[in-house]
Amino acid sequence: MDEKKKAPALSLTLSAMFLAIGLALPFLTGQIPQIGKMLLPMHIPVLLCGLICGWQYGLGIGFILPFLRYVLFGMPVLYPTGIAMAFELAVYGFAAGFLYSHSRWKCVIALYRSMVLAMLAGRMVWGLVQMLLLGMGGSGFTMQMFLAGAFLNAVPGILLQLILIPSVMVALRRTGLVHFSGHTPARHMGK
Repeated sequence: MDEKKKAPALSLTLSAMFLAIGLALPFLTGQIPQIGKMLLPMHIPVLLCGLICGWQYGLGIGFILPFLRYVLFGMPVLYPTGIAMAFELAVYGFAAGFLYSHSRWKCVIALYRSMVLAMLAGRMVWGLVQMLLLGMGGSGFTMQMFLAGAFLNAVPGILLQLILIPSVMVALRRTGLVHFSGHTPARHMGK
């Protein structure tokens, strides 16, 4: 298999691994929705997928993860939470991967900038989808609900992401398996 064919195969394999991690991580919250809403366990593998595999894979894994988890385990509740999460996570994976891959310098500052912008964009999309879904369902979605759900209740998860993801990226860079830019070097693909 030539080098050009190895990169998509490796990205697809890694994406499947991130999907599996996204399915399993919420079990660490003990299936208690309040803890899951605070720690945001499905966000971590989606952000990593976008950064390591590219925005296309991050977008796809982010979108299907909540639906697949609902089909397999009945959580998150599909309406409105799961649907809103699908759009939110898709934006997370897309924005993190796209912004970081287009950063002029591939450094920790660029990584943090990409992550924070991806988190803000994902939360905005989550709020818009919640507003649309709850508005169609006859319920309202207030600014207070948005701020609480998007930011205040999510502070532990946001902090976890801001600490864990750069640590994982730096560790992967040190092993030589992943460039800090989020692309796997061709010379290490066969290992």
